[in-house]
Amino acid sequence: MQRLDALVRQAVALGNGPPLPAPLRIDEGDAARMLTICNACRYCEGFCAVFPAMTRRLQFERADLHYLANLCHHCGACLHACQYAPPHEFGVNLPRALARVRLHTWADHAWPAPFAALYRRNGLALSLALVVSLALFLLLAAAQQGPLWRVHAAGNFYNVFPHGLMVSLFAPVFVFAVTALTIGVRRFYAGLNAGPRTPAATLEATRHALALTYLDGGHGEGCNEADDRFTLARRRWHHLTFYGFMLCFAATCVATLYHYAFGWPAPYAWSSLPKLLGTTGGVMLTLGTAGLWRLHHQRHRLQRDTLQRTVDRGFIVLLFATAASGLLLALARQTPALALLLSLHLACVMALFLTMPYSKFAHGVYRAAALLKWSIEKRQPAGLDLGID
Repeated sequence: MQRLDALVRQAVALGNGPPLPAPLRIDEGDAARMLTICNACRYCEGFCAVFPAMTRRLQFERADLHYLANLCHHCGACLHACQYAPPHEFGVNLPRALARVRLHTWADHAWPAPFAALYRRNGLALSLALVVSLALFLLLAAAQQGPLWRVHAAGNFYNVFPHGLMVSLFAPVFVFAVTALTIGVRRFYAGLNAGPRTPAATLEATRHALALTYLDGGHGEGCNEADDRFTLARRRWHHLTFYGFMLCFAATCVATLYHYAFGWPAPYAWSSLPKLLGTTGGVMLTLGTAGLWRLHHQRHRLQRDTLQRTVDRGFIVLLFATAASGLLLALARQTPALALLLSLHLACVMALFLTMPYSKFAHGVYRAAALLKWSIEKRQPAGLDLGID
């Protein structure tokens, strides 16, 4: 133990030495200091991909920090295992430090950059403002078709908004979201210098991303939330949220195929494939986001980050509102509330996609890119000898 402490203190001294080639922000410098300590300790080396990737580096430049930050799944296992965590004088809190670096990642690579800065400062308020303003706009557009309480005949959405109008509203929003997110992730991945992709590395990274492998705490027992107890709740709520979203997206894709390829326009019966996919996905998404909201408020105080709170809450609220309003719409589509609920649901969907490139959703895509980098990197020679027996 004394030898370990000596090594760590030497690492701290080195970390306070000459500045790195690229000047770091305060948050990045703090993360580099903690990673230097972790690199000397190595107690958490088997916890997740962050630590073996960390050991391949002696210094942590900006690209390294952003790579490791997005490789982190914020499970909290390393914090609860760390002997140098607060109140120790070193104050090592790697999950919080890397969470703050991730915010810089999204801001640095986002396109257009001003949108990212606006969302980062006011994520929840901006999300709610978008939903309200878009819902009012859509209600006014629906009113042009006639009295709102008379447009629910047969539960047909196209009695409220003609098909052409819906396409003209949503196509630009979807194209913008995909374009902005693609530009941001391409910028991030280009800075990683990941090397040539191989089928084995790509398959492994895809498996880890879809299974959320590193939300098991590195030992299969799960994350640490409010205390030192392990739980798989975060992994399960994330799975419900992600796969619920994907089922809802699949329902939209199948409905589009039905409409254009087979000439089968909506509305669809409850037994139809779009309805089954959408209903199942909506229930999963509602439950998953509700569970994540609960965990968000139950996290250990050392894992919470006030800077990221607005980003997290804005995204969770929008996902929940999208799923819940969709389920209510399906149940009440043949009532006079159709126009109101349809406008609200479409507003939630539009707000979700408009903010998607700057919200917590982006972390999932950036994390997949970081996992791909790690799958490539681990297959290459380390080329690094730390000189520690």
